[in-house]
Amino acid sequence: MTRQLRFTPELSSFISEPYIIAEAGVNHEGDMNIAKRLIDEAREGGADAIKFQTYRAETLASKDSPAYWDTKKEPTKSQYELFKKHDSFWKNEFEELKRHCDTAGITFLSTPFDVESARFLNDLMDVFKISSSDITNKPFIKVLCSYKKPIILSTGASSLSEIAEAVDWIEEEGNPLALLHCVLNYPTPDEHAALGMICALKRHFPNHVIGYSDHTLPKDMHILETATLLGAQILEKHFTHDKTLPGNDHYHAMDKNDLRLFREKMARTLKTIGPFTLKALKEEDPARQHARRSLVTARPVKKGDRLTKDDLTWKRPAHGISPRFYDEVLGQELRHDLPEDHVLKWSDLA
Repeated sequence: MTRQLRFTPELSSFISEPYIIAEAGVNHEGDMNIAKRLIDEAREGGADAIKFQTYRAETLASKDSPAYWDTKKEPTKSQYELFKKHDSFWKNEFEELKRHCDTAGITFLSTPFDVESARFLNDLMDVFKISSSDITNKPFIKVLCSYKKPIILSTGASSLSEIAEAVDWIEEEGNPLALLHCVLNYPTPDEHAALGMICALKRHFPNHVIGYSDHTLPKDMHILETATLLGAQILEKHFTHDKTLPGNDHYHAMDKNDLRLFREKMARTLKTIGPFTLKALKEEDPARQHARRSLVTARPVKKGDRLTKDDLTWKRPAHGISPRFYDEVLGQELRHDLPEDHVLKWSDLA
């Protein structure tokens, strides 16, 4: 059974297991068998959803659009040329992928980059994802909002004012909204991940779910773990079946083993955190009983004596009257003789 993506910010009383979106993008490279393999391996690794990208090069980029990625890893110098390599999947193909996701037990998503793809993807998805590149694209954002479905908006390369403006456009339409911190740099060096922006988004937009879309190299997945600890409720990361393949979105993507490693590490970490509440644990009961102190007689005292400061000290264990009641005990009359080093009980007092 697939997990439901929630659009209600979690209370700060605990850190929850994040909702993970495996961003397959166009790593299928136009091969349906590879696309289905990506779905199966994302599910096997523990992703909650797998997301593709739906576009036509002609409607996405002009022919003179320059590259903004590492051309040592992806040598294509034109966005149009790169997108043209990977825009063969359209309505029929995505319907087939949706059916395969349903069979595999993972949520299907795809980012639309034009009005036509948004129209047919609306029948396949419960949520729309908007790329960072479209955060200033008001007419397109309004088109997606018109379907009255929740919106996930990445905020890469954006100023606070640009994010706030896009949030206003979406809030005007009443769509539930999640904002993903993102750095548009492929790959993003760890030192440029700027994970503190997750906290800034939480502070500026407390009524919306905050997450993180990651472009760092997977390594040991510690970036995603840190993002979760900072409050990211949704994690998105590029996903591939083979990290050694050439191409823009393979070399900085995670695979099923990276995803499984993250899930295992995150589960262990969350166990060590627990709820953000202050209370004594059941496992601390022996310490509460034996390592805390009681009021103890500092010298022999007689029946009828009224206890003075000179009569009392405090020692372990906590089997008698707690020192928190020191002021109340002073001046109390004794019911019977007590020896030195006696752990004082309420029954000793008249």
